[in-house]
Amino acid sequence: MAEQLSQSELDYPFKLLEYFNGFRVSKVIFSACELGVFDLLLQSHKSLSAESVSQELQASQDGMERLLDALVGLDILDVEIIHGKALYSSTDVANLYLAKASPKSLHNMIAYQSQTIYPLWNHLADAVREGKNQNEKTSNMSSDQIFETLYRSEEEMLKFMQLMHATWVVETHDVVTAFDLSPFKTMVDVGGCTGGLARELAKAYPGSTVTVFDLPKVVEMAKKHFSVPDDSIAFQEGDFFTGELPEGDLYIVARIIHDWKEEKCLQLLHKLCEQCKPGGGVLIVEAMLNENRRGPVMTQLFSLNMLVQTEGKERTPSQYFQLLSSAGFKDLQVRRTGKCYDCILGIK
Repeated sequence: MAEQLSQSELDYPFKLLEYFNGFRVSKVIFSACELGVFDLLLQSHKSLSAESVSQELQASQDGMERLLDALVGLDILDVEIIHGKALYSSTDVANLYLAKASPKSLHNMIAYQSQTIYPLWNHLADAVREGKNQNEKTSNMSSDQIFETLYRSEEEMLKFMQLMHATWVVETHDVVTAFDLSPFKTMVDVGGCTGGLARELAKAYPGSTVTVFDLPKVVEMAKKHFSVPDDSIAFQEGDFFTGELPEGDLYIVARIIHDWKEEKCLQLLHKLCEQCKPGGGVLIVEAMLNENRRGPVMTQLFSLNMLVQTEGKERTPSQYFQLLSSAGFKDLQVRRTGKCYDCILGIK
């Protein structure tokens, strides 16, 4: 049952008003990242006035002061009043996740949300009415050209790959350790993009080899922009729908199944099962809905995002079980991580 509201909440809709203003909160953070607020405060090593910040970032003092105050209200920045003057400083969470220089920075994720996702969500009502993505309205691309839209230029491809890479900054450890994957000595990350998840797999299971399998242009961009010294993973080019898959004991399909309608999901999973040797398996990594449809809210919002941007959706564990069983996998197990992304392991 839904939570019963108190009389005070019925008299004044605190939660609804908070929800109504949610887009404003997002844009405050998006704009601060775009302007370079968090990078400046991290580099300064001291508190700064709104005047100093506005001068450094070539912004109006009045506008910057309002933005900084809003960030303080959101507990993202801190402020101290000294001799009647407000001095602003970064919090640990801002330094760790919002400044570009941090190894755990989510700056690229935020930039993609602001520049690509936010305009799509302006057409959410249209997506619900029409039952299809809104790429035609925001990028003049056909609704069935999902990855042609995402990869329509080198700049757009890099933005998308940076988003995917940033996602694994905070998710990978819980995902790769949800199950003990050490029995699988040859792992293939299907559609593994930049290799962010694959590198964490290689770190967690040093006795296994890990290969990222993705489109030639994605592999080229990954090597150009996301390579690391003494890389522990390999890359192989190909198309997982039309091409031949590398041999592997375990196929990782992370944030792939949710892009497609059932028939395409089954096409890919059948192909993976045929390629698997007996005892091999597939690991699905996705944001999963609760069976009772009551959450998680983040995943429900993700599912709406798949509506406005792709042809897929987020699913419940039982819906993934059905797909995997139909494709020929058995011994299905689900692990909730408590974070955004959960895991299902299936064995052939």
